Amino acid sequence: MPAEHEHTHPHPHDDPHAPLHNGERALRIGIGGPVGSGKTALVAALCRSLSEDLRIAVVTNDIYTTEDADFLLRNGVLPAERIRAVETGCCPHTAIRDDISANLDAIEELEESLGPLDVILVESGGDNLTATFSKGLIDQQIFVVDVAGGDKVPRKGGPGVTSADLLVINKTDLAPLVGADLGVMARDAAARRGDLPTVFLSLVEDRTAAPVQDWIRSLVR
Repeated sequence: MPAEHEHTHPHPHDDPHAPLHNGERALRIGIGGPVGSGKTALVAALCRSLSEDLRIAVVTNDIYTTEDADFLLRNGVLPAERIRAVETGCCPHTAIRDDISANLDAIEELEESLGPLDVILVESGGDNLTATFSKGLIDQQIFVVDVAGGDKVPRKGGPGVTSADLLVINKTDLAPLVGADLGVMARDAAARRGDLPTVFLSLVEDRTAAPVQDWIRSLVR
């Protein structure tokens, strides 16, 4: 038994895996964030817009279901052979940071079956503000929050908000309905993130997710 007060849960900044090797391979982008923040809708929008000229595939993570992969398939954003579903059977962050083997296997299967790819999106299951991806799994991390949680979310920080390579503040169209001040969110995000970029998005108003799409394209180039 662990001693009283002993911390046994991995710290979100601890990464037990060596970073990915550089070379001729697909850019791997992790997309994480709380439940309901709009991760799967963002993935769907990116698949539609990026697949026009890039070779793209997706790995989704759910605890006990393939719900997110099924959503992508129903909406026809990519052919079925370009989507893999991982049932983690555990806390979502475990499969993207601590034991990444199932996700690595899914990526390997995609690469072997499809040939060379430009981008692989890895969507985490819904998690909290501590969710971070291992650099042994992905190259860049997008973290998605939404204004429905209130304009205090960026101020609360957490590794997902403060250290993600791109922070997406989603569902801006809901701001007037929930009394969220986007100016406050922009100010607090800048204070927490320094020079790391933050974008505001409404997939109701922009179905191509233009600012996120542009950011990914800049990395591929």
